[in-house]
Amino acid sequence: MSSEKTSWPEVVGWPASAAVTQINSDRPDVSIEVVPAGTTVAPGYKANRVRVFFDAGDATGPVLYTPVVG
Repeated sequence: MSSEKTSWPEVVGWPASAAVTQINSDRPDVSIEVVPAGTTVAPGYKANRVRVFFDAGDATGPVLYTPVVG
């Protein structure tokens, strides 16, 4: 079983930029997509992707959902 981190619940509420920095620090092997909440994204699982959904209506752009690999 892999010990690589696959979710980041601690970044919910953080500014999106800080969340990206943390995820990149933990998993430099993944591609991070920063997505405004409510945006339609292509479905499908990718083992090397993490999507960070943030509140684009807020000046700090806080993360709204737990980012996960996939």
